[in-house]
Amino acid sequence: MTMPRAVCVGLCAALLAWPLSAALAQDYPTRPITMVVPFPPGGPTDTFGRIMAEHMSGTLREPVVVENVAGANGTIGVGRVARAPADGYTIEIGQWSTNVVNGAVYDLPYDMQKDLVPVARLVSGPQLLVANKNLPPKNLRELIAWLKASPGTAMQATAGIGSQQHVSGVYFQAATHTQFRFIPYRGAAPAMQDLLAGQVDFMFDQAGNSLPQVRSGAIKAYAVTAKTRLAAAPDIPTMDEAGLPGFYISIWQGLWAPAGTPKPIVDKLCAAAMAAMADPAVQARFHDLGQDIPPPDEQTPAAFAAFQRAEIEKWWPLIKAANIKAQ
Repeated sequence: MTMPRAVCVGLCAALLAWPLSAALAQDYPTRPITMVVPFPPGGPTDTFGRIMAEHMSGTLREPVVVENVAGANGTIGVGRVARAPADGYTIEIGQWSTNVVNGAVYDLPYDMQKDLVPVARLVSGPQLLVANKNLPPKNLRELIAWLKASPGTAMQATAGIGSQQHVSGVYFQAATHTQFRFIPYRGAAPAMQDLLAGQVDFMFDQAGNSLPQVRSGAIKAYAVTAKTRLAAAPDIPTMDEAGLPGFYISIWQGLWAPAGTPKPIVDKLCAAAMAAMADPAVQARFHDLGQDIPPPDEQTPAAFAAFQRAEIEKWWPLIKAANIKAQ
C-alpha cells in the first residue's frame, strides 16, 4: 500500500527534527542566556534568580544574564518570555503569583500553561507578616485588635493586584474579620522601601526578602506563615503560636521557557538548575533566606508541570470566589 504523500512528508519531517533538536542541544548554549525576572531589582524573585544565574553560568559555560522586566504583577515579563523564540536563550524565573494566580486575576495575552514550558521547580518558603518598626502593636494579637479598632484606615503594601502580598492580605482579612487598605507597588522591593520609610503600616512578604531587614531592626516581624518556625529565624513565632491557627502560606519559585523549546535544551537547563540546588554553598544561601529546596525528583520538568497544574486547580476557584480582579 502506498503511503499518502502528505503523511510521508510529515513523517520524514518528524524523523529529521529529532536528530536536529538533539544536535542543537548538544551545542547549546553558544551565547548568553537571558533570565527574565518579572519584577524590579531587589525583590525576592530577583534575589533568587541572581543566585541561580550565577551558578548556572558556570555549569552551562555561558553567561546567564538577569534582566528585570517589571509591571502588572509580573505579567509583562512573563508575556515577553511567552513570545520569545523557543531556542533556550530566553527563560523566566517566576513564582506562585506570576505563574498561577495571574491566570485567575488578569485577562492575559498569553496562556501560562500552553505558551510556557516548565523547566525546573526551585525553592519555596513561607511569608512573614512584617510591619513598620514604629507601628504600635507589639504582637499579632495586638495587631488584629488595632486593625479592628480602626477599620479601613491601616495600609498594607502589596506588589500589585493578585500578588502574593495581596492574596495573603485578602485571606488575612477574612480570617481576622478586619478591614484595611491595599497599597499596590510594582514589586516587593519598592513596597519594602516604603515600609522602611514608614509610608505604609505592614505587609506580607517572602522571608527571603524580609529577613535581612528584620535582622537589622529596620522592620519588625509578627509571625511566619508556616507550621514550624524558620531555622534561619527561630525567634519569630508561627501564626499558630501568635494567635491565628491554621494560617499557612508558602511561595514557590520556578523556571520556565517558551513553549516549543526542544526537550533536550529544556533538560539541559533543568540539569544546570538542579546542579545549582545541589551545591552546598547555594543551599546555605537559600537556607539563610528561609527557603526550602524540594527533593530532586520534584525539581524535574514533568514533576514541576504536574505541580503547577495542581496549584492552578487549587487556587483559581478560591481566587475567583474572593473576586480578586485586576482593575
